Amino acid sequence: MVAGVRSRIVALLAALLVVLSPATPVRAADDPLLDQLAAIPGLSVVSETAGTGYRFFVLTYRQPADHRHPNAGSFDQRLTLLHRSSTSPTVLYTNGYGLAASPRATQTEPTALLNGNQVSVEHRFFTPSRPAPADWSDLTIWQEASDEHRIVTALKSVYSGRWIQTGGSKGGMTSVYHRRFYPGDVDGVVAYVAPDDVINPADTAYDRFFDTVGTAACRTTLDDVQREALRRRDSLVARLQADAAEQGWTFSGSIGTADRSFEMTVLDSVWAFWQYSTAADCAGVPAATASDDEIYDWIDAVAGWSFYTDQGLAPYWPYYYQAASQLGWPSLRFEHLRGLRHYPGLYTANSSLPPELRREHNPVPMIDVDLWVRTASERMLFVYGQNDPWSAERFTPSKRDSALFVAPGANHGANIAKLSPDDSAAATAMLRRWAGVPASFATKQSSDVPLDDMLGEHRPIP
Repeated sequence: MVAGVRSRIVALLAALLVVLSPATPVRAADDPLLDQLAAIPGLSVVSETAGTGYRFFVLTYRQPADHRHPNAGSFDQRLTLLHRSSTSPTVLYTNGYGLAASPRATQTEPTALLNGNQVSVEHRFFTPSRPAPADWSDLTIWQEASDEHRIVTALKSVYSGRWIQTGGSKGGMTSVYHRRFYPGDVDGVVAYVAPDDVINPADTAYDRFFDTVGTAACRTTLDDVQREALRRRDSLVARLQADAAEQGWTFSGSIGTADRSFEMTVLDSVWAFWQYSTAADCAGVPAATASDDEIYDWIDAVAGWSFYTDQGLAPYWPYYYQAASQLGWPSLRFEHLRGLRHYPGLYTANSSLPPELRREHNPVPMIDVDLWVRTASERMLFVYGQNDPWSAERFTPSKRDSALFVAPGANHGANIAKLSPDDSAAATAMLRRWAGVPASFATKQSSDVPLDDMLGEHRPIP
């Protein structure tokens, strides 16, 4: 009798373990969307969050490490899906970097204007979307475009509406590159503040920008505080070293020394000011007579002393690698700092990489993309900010149903909403026409899903 009771208890426990096992996920009996996603080879659902009027998924998609040799290794690329309807337009969002550590439901401006679905893709080689072992020669604009091509192709089995691609800054560049290599994947592109560094050393556009942006008084104040910081190198580097010791920052992995990190941060400070601030913030720039603390704290606020450290740079190594090898980087004269710089060749992408990842620049990819955008592209909308340094070197769209707009007084956060009323209406109408949405369509309000900060991870990186 005791043995019989014991056997029944063991059987019940075994059955309970089967029910509770994580290998047997609990799901609705009738869920067509999950069935469709599960039917896509290589796609896995990591998590789901339900909201009012939408579902939000974190996904992974198995990609070849090298699309030229699809059977020679793979990795799981992370992406998210904001689902509203299988027949609504779908926005492919590429931010050019990694997704947030804990992705949450947000929408880009085009997604809100279309009340659409949104697929957000983590760029290859940003962790955790990195092959192991990593062959960094596989980090090219064509390989990432091929990642996106496979994702779009797979998800078109679920989403029958039109597709629009978007991204800001490096994400805008990424959307342009995808369009270049796979022009049939989407029905239009909205690229925000996307630089076009077609000839890497030919960066006079950036110098002209800093010679004319804002008021003469503001430019003088910024130049003065930058000069004064370099004049006070000894005391300010000592302050940086003390902060590094307290915070656990190191410099030897890439930038080299605290002194080199100091100089790079000072060189970035004026760029960072115009990237994220407005003309109204000029009043808060310290004068050359300010104390060491005031100058140090201001540079920390606008550029961040922690960035050019091993800990700050490592997450951005994929960007630096791309900038050094293909994308290019801003090269500035810094004539007002003549005689104060210790490292004249420092302001390059390779300076922020460990020695084993440094590469010579190949100019061909950017020349090719620039020529294609000018002459053969279609349905491409570019939005730039008047006071944004990254907007100084711009793409030139073709005349094939494409346009370029500049937001007056806007920084690196320029968008359609910040354009003049006429330009904003024209850009919105163009986007909705491409997506097959009526021009009179009412934009979904933020009570549905908040807008994404598309530029949250992009700071000035030479």
